[in-house]
Amino acid sequence: MKTSQLHHPLASVLLFALSSTAALGANAEQYSRNWPQWRGPAGNGLVRHGNPPLEWSETRNIKWKVPIPGRGHATPIIWEDKIVVLTAVPDEAGPAAPAAIEPAPAAPPQRGGPGGGRGPGGRGGGGAPTVEYAFTVLGYDRATGRKLWEKVARKERPHQGVQPSNSFSSGSPVTDGELIYVSFGSSGLYCYDFAGNLVWEKDLGKVEVTFGEGSSPTLVGDTLLVVQDNNNASFIYALDKKSGRELWKKPRDEGSGWTTPFVLEHGGRTEVIVSGSNAVRSYDPKTGNVWWQCGGLGSNPVPMAVADADTVYAMSGHRNPAALAIALGRSGDLTGTDAVRWRIERGTAYVPSPLLYDGLLFFCQRTSGILTCVDAKTGTVLIDQHRLEGLADVYASPIGVNNRIYLAGQNGSTLVLEKSKEVKILASNKLDDGFDASPAVVGNELFLRGRANLYCITQP
Repeated sequence: MKTSQLHHPLASVLLFALSSTAALGANAEQYSRNWPQWRGPAGNGLVRHGNPPLEWSETRNIKWKVPIPGRGHATPIIWEDKIVVLTAVPDEAGPAAPAAIEPAPAAPPQRGGPGGGRGPGGRGGGGAPTVEYAFTVLGYDRATGRKLWEKVARKERPHQGVQPSNSFSSGSPVTDGELIYVSFGSSGLYCYDFAGNLVWEKDLGKVEVTFGEGSSPTLVGDTLLVVQDNNNASFIYALDKKSGRELWKKPRDEGSGWTTPFVLEHGGRTEVIVSGSNAVRSYDPKTGNVWWQCGGLGSNPVPMAVADADTVYAMSGHRNPAALAIALGRSGDLTGTDAVRWRIERGTAYVPSPLLYDGLLFFCQRTSGILTCVDAKTGTVLIDQHRLEGLADVYASPIGVNNRIYLAGQNGSTLVLEKSKEVKILASNKLDDGFDASPAVVGNELFLRGRANLYCITQP
């Protein structure tokens, strides 16, 4: 079935992901019932199976809680009975990790991009560490939280620092159900099996992003895509997922960036959407050629794009913030054309990605708990920069399941909202941790990776 034949937005975006992953070695239904990548099975934060709890606390609905060494903002991936988590562990002689529930201090917007010295959150990166870090991959048992294995991909002293609200392990892993693909950015790209055995590794070289890296790898069939936007020459790579062999490498006319590609199917072709300060671009994953591009985002676009059956939605929230609705099915340079269906310039997200849920586009202003919702078809604002009580700085991207929205904050609070054109808070939950990584859901279990612990939350 072609996406143009679909009318339900959730069915459309799920088909985008499932059709493009049909060659992954796992059937589409199995793929949809796991959490194989950052932002879930469809790459957009939506889940069509599951009923996680509305309410929890440190003493209620916690199936298990396990400490995670080091620091990392990577969202865990879950496949069947296994969980994989990434972290960067400083040498014992190094500085201690930040307090578990201490939010990054706010700062006014600053100039970003090449040479700007500022990144997500608006704080400079500082100097390179003076100690080594162990870039580590951890495997856990989903049922009990027991650690199954721990592998150090590389141990080295990072060549650059990160700003306080970032980490040296912010890119999330991805799996096809058979192998696990891990990017530590300048510290290497790795492929493991689910027993923790290294299959292959590749070094794409050092990049210069003063405030740290954060893009996650993406799978398209048998191809692994990696974006390396930075202060020097930026590229997008395509690698053979089985061997790590480079298939193609294309330059990107971009400076520093932290976005992750979004994959969709439209009109019989696969498109890989990657945001950028100079342009949002759609790539052909077979060749790396650009199907179309559209300028108009502000600097430092971090959020991952989302899409429905006929439109891509991309945004930035740094300088000159903007959100664009770009029509699919076009070619060439779409900047300033009628392919841009609408544009808004208020309340857009800097770090967390938007959530497109049944025609409603939800997002937080910059990195705050200030919520906006627009009609995705028209751009009409339905919820206008509403401050969510109890939610501090927000770096985690929201997820949607069972007509609910789960939004986690750096202060340890997670709000559960009804999917609605009005603000309807169903529950406010607080844990003794802080959350930078995005939530994950498999079945009736909610997984929250905090700064100190990994939680599995479910009702008895």
